[in-house]
Order: sequence, then C-alpha cells, then structure tokens
Amino acid sequence: MNKTRVEIVAGNQLLYTIYNSPVGKLLLAGDQDALQRIQFEYSINPAKSWIENKSAFNKAIDQLDQYFKGVRTTFDLPLNPQGTLFQKSVWSQLEKIPFGQTKYYGQIAQEIGNPKASRAIGMANNKNPIPIIIPCHRVIGKNGSLTGFAGGLTIKQQLLDLEFKHFSFSF
Repeated sequence: MNKTRVEIVAGNQLLYTIYNSPVGKLLLAGDQDALQRIQFEYSINPAKSWIENKSAFNKAIDQLDQYFKGVRTTFDLPLNPQGTLFQKSVWSQLEKIPFGQTKYYGQIAQEIGNPKASRAIGMANNKNPIPIIIPCHRVIGKNGSLTGFAGGLTIKQQLLDLEFKHFSFSF
C-alpha cells in the first residue's frame, strides 16, 4: 500500500527547491521561517504535499554558493532541525567546529558532558537533517579516518578538501 506523506510544520506547509551544488543535487526544505533539511541527491524525495518554491531559499542558496567557492566559512541562516533534545545538543556542538577543522566523536561527547556517548554522537550525527550547514562532515574517527556520512564518504572527503583548501583564508 502506497501512503502519501503529509508534513505540516508549525501550521505551515513545507516548501522545497533543488539546488545544483558541486557535490550533486541537494534538496533544501523548510517553511517560510527556517531551513529544516538538506537531502543529498540519492535521497531526494519531496512529499507530494510539499510546494516547490525556489525564492524561499534564495539566502540559503547564496550562502551555499559562497561556501562552495570558499569565501564563506560560517552560515547565517534560520534553522529548525527536527530531532530529540540529545540530537539537537549534538548538532549545536557541531556548529561550533570551525571551518577547515575536524573533531572526533569522543571530543564531541566530552564537550556535551557525556564522555561515554561516542556511539550516540555518531547516531545523532547520522540523523543530522541539515548537513553541510550543520557541519557533521567535520567529525571523523579518532584515528583520523573518515567515517559514515549521509552523503557518502566521497562527498564527505570533497567537503573536507574544499575546506582545507580554503582554510588559510578563513582567519
């Protein structure tokens, strides 16, 4: 049986647009007030009830363009990621990781005051609904290895390479 997804957020219907980025197509979705999600090309799946509206995401698109050109190191957008209190605390910590730098899961666990939560940090990282802007790609394994990323390890490496390339210009 095929069910239609209907998502209403704070009384507003979700809006979306497709953004052609250097790492592939990205779906941007949210309401008039805030960006709520970014989906990578392989998982783009707007609900039939969503309304396509590119102009609602002009600021996000401008900032993403600047990021991919290496001239923007932080984002200044209203965000409304949907998740548990724990997930939101992790995502808030991810936003503090500076452009061009990485941290490992254990460091994030220490920073949120739960040093044994490395695995839970990984799961919250995996559920990040606004990748790139909430920079979950900056979290790596303790040994420096790349670990899971919703967009795939190739895109994670591309994002890190972009940031490392422009890192000296971010001060």
